[in-house]
Amino acid sequence: MTVLVTGGAGYIGSHMVWELLDSGESVVVIDRLSTGFEWAVPAEAKLIVGDIADQQLVRETILRNYVDAVIHFAGSVVVPDSVRDPLTYYENNTSKSRSLIEAVVKSDVKNFIFSSTAAVYGDGGMAPVTEDTRLQPESPYGVSKLMTEWMLRDTAAAHDFRYTALRYFNVAGADPKGRSGQSTRGATHLIKVACETALGKRPYMEIYGHDFPTPDGTCVRDYIHVSDLVVAHRLALERLRNGASNLVANCGYGRGYSVREVIESVERVHGAPIDARLTDRRPGDAASIVADSSRARKDLGWVPDLDNLDTIVESALKWEKSLKSRNTAR
Repeated sequence: MTVLVTGGAGYIGSHMVWELLDSGESVVVIDRLSTGFEWAVPAEAKLIVGDIADQQLVRETILRNYVDAVIHFAGSVVVPDSVRDPLTYYENNTSKSRSLIEAVVKSDVKNFIFSSTAAVYGDGGMAPVTEDTRLQPESPYGVSKLMTEWMLRDTAAAHDFRYTALRYFNVAGADPKGRSGQSTRGATHLIKVACETALGKRPYMEIYGHDFPTPDGTCVRDYIHVSDLVVAHRLALERLRNGASNLVANCGYGRGYSVREVIESVERVHGAPIDARLTDRRPGDAASIVADSSRARKDLGWVPDLDNLDTIVESALKWEKSLKSRNTAR
């Protein structure tokens, strides 16, 4: 059987494709290449350039490739952009997910894994949040993902269909083998921005807000290495194929780092200071959000291997250096 990965030419999606191939899976990717790259999809996977809202395309892809599971990454991910342009986020993340889910159900595919987000919690405070924490997203991005979770819940109640929604915390780093990494020009991920600044790709970086109710006044986040994250997806796939019930689970390490601490890590790994300038808060940014990942560890048997901020930064910095010669980032 084959796994369909939507958004498989993007940052996390491409790492997922590699993880599946390394595990002996057959993989087909649907990606419209709006932020992803054709070169990021391994040659061993089949790439179909198209939109997940195209139900005919999705159903034909499922039928022709004997797909038995879907891992859904495609969507828009920048919180401040969602505040400025909410309708685009509801279109890309909610409406198109609805079309995809319908096509999957009509094609009799029973296993579905969804790329959700910690943004469904809003400002979680300094204590780790569990999946039972009150859901109060503070941005259209978070709302758009939560709405998709609700659609999956209701669809599973009405059809022979099972799902896992993994709520990511802050994903960072790059494949330890150097096969993929965050490559989109203008990306807003903190660790990528700091690495670009360290390598002179940006003249300076900005710290958005320094008066948050956190120990040093800057936002606190739980950073998870992308390779550990995709392993959680592979374990979720195995669990669903074995007939397990629906699951919503956090994916993070259970400790938070402030923006200043991340910058210090980049400076430490890079071996030189970087120019980081204070500026105003961005709309939609929560002060702090840290995961309680007990459920993922228990129900998926997930044991992270790369739980170290400097390790994450080192892999991201190495990838950023490789992009200088690759010259394919946009």
